[in-house]
Amino acid sequence: MQGAGAGVRRGLITLSVMLATIMQALDTTIANVALPHMQGAMGATQDQISWVLTSYIVAAAICMPLTGILSSRFGRKRVLLTSVVGFTLASMLCGAAQGLEQIVLFRLLQGVFGAALVPLSQSVMLDTYPPEKHGSAMAIWGVGVMVGPILGPSLGGWLTEYYNWRWVFYINVPFGILAWLGLVAFLPETETNRGRRFDLTGFLLLAMGIGALQMMLDRGETLDWFASPEVWIEAVLAALGMYLFVVHILTRREHPFLEPQMFRDRNLSVGLMMIFVIGIILLATMALLPPFLQNLKHYPVIDVGLVLAPRGVGTMVAMMIVGRLSGRVDARWLIGLGLGLTCFSLWEMTLFNLDVSRFDIIRTGITQGFGLGFVFVPLSTLAFSTLIPRYRNDATALFSLVRNIGSSIGISVVVTFLAQRTQINHAAFSDYINPFSQALQQAVEQGAYSLDSAAGLARINGEVTRQAATLAYLQDFRLMMWITLSAFPLLLLLKPTRHQSAASAEPVDL
Repeated sequence: MQGAGAGVRRGLITLSVMLATIMQALDTTIANVALPHMQGAMGATQDQISWVLTSYIVAAAICMPLTGILSSRFGRKRVLLTSVVGFTLASMLCGAAQGLEQIVLFRLLQGVFGAALVPLSQSVMLDTYPPEKHGSAMAIWGVGVMVGPILGPSLGGWLTEYYNWRWVFYINVPFGILAWLGLVAFLPETETNRGRRFDLTGFLLLAMGIGALQMMLDRGETLDWFASPEVWIEAVLAALGMYLFVVHILTRREHPFLEPQMFRDRNLSVGLMMIFVIGIILLATMALLPPFLQNLKHYPVIDVGLVLAPRGVGTMVAMMIVGRLSGRVDARWLIGLGLGLTCFSLWEMTLFNLDVSRFDIIRTGITQGFGLGFVFVPLSTLAFSTLIPRYRNDATALFSLVRNIGSSIGISVVVTFLAQRTQINHAAFSDYINPFSQALQQAVEQGAYSLDSAAGLARINGEVTRQAATLAYLQDFRLMMWITLSAFPLLLLLKPTRHQSAASAEPVDL
């Protein structure tokens, strides 16, 4: 009976933690779809409304590294409960905001309180389950972390279309209440270490570096990157902050903000590099496909959500399978399979054209989601399999932070690359638009185009731009394929976990 009771308690803790995880993970992308509606309701410009996203991203990035020190000083349960309450209240305030200044401020509060939710939920899952079941625990946890951002745009589009943009924030309220009730009732408190000192200098240097980097990545495309003095200032501050932070923690003798000894664990260091690559791929595709489908294929917003949603289903199914295989198959083989499936799906996407069917888009999305699911769970397990438990809170915060930075860099790179390649492709295609082009002459003779009017020339230019943009999307997909391939050599540096014997493996029912 005692074992059954412990299992029930573990399940309830898992449910409560997952509610908090899904709530925060959804919010990373759900508001993106509602931005045009917010812009119209508040009379804001495109640059002004972008601060709704920027304030959240920057605040979360700066506060995430604080997770470890806060948990040590005040206890993990107290920090988690405070984060859930603060995030839920900030969500309600965002939904009720009446002006741009209010919603930017409340989104900033959302980022501050939401920063600790994902890393602490991962830490709780690792401590709640025995080592031989860490693979299954990370499979459950990964469903919220990976599927949330993928389903966010679909859910956000549906809520905005049929209700109101305010509901993309109000939807967090029931999740927050249920998560708080479950955590209060079932999550045990951890021991506190009041003697651990807060390294204010280290935190300020890291905050400066991360905050400036996120600002640069978020606003770079709008400001034309290094043509803007603001981007130059942010780049210098980011580089200077990161450099000084590394020097500081390496030279500080007592209580550095992050202990350098933590990075001597090879699996953690390699895992951080690999999750950075996965972060790039995770949201970069989601940043490219919606405009491709809407602008070039002319899909309605609701249809875009329906076409992209199966990607999340593929991720969820893969994680369930990995949970079953955990402990029976070398995690490195599972990661390799996931990277291979992701590369294959991106290669298939390089073959898209303007006549690509919905089935092909859904099929490649499921394959990619399947691949990412096979990578994320075993990687999350291996990264902490050999790590000393006292470093776990700091390490999980760093793991989530690196993934988020990878996502920010990935989105910035693919969006910038898309704009540049579209211009280059347009210039290349324009060379073929001349009176001596046989294909153009045939099109004019058939009545498809006209060279005798401004409207006819504009139509030709529009088609050239459309084809140039299509090729640019395919070149972006190829770039992501090469980035994914670059992660394969890192597999050779990972150590297998000690808990992979079939005898000890008892996967949890998902």
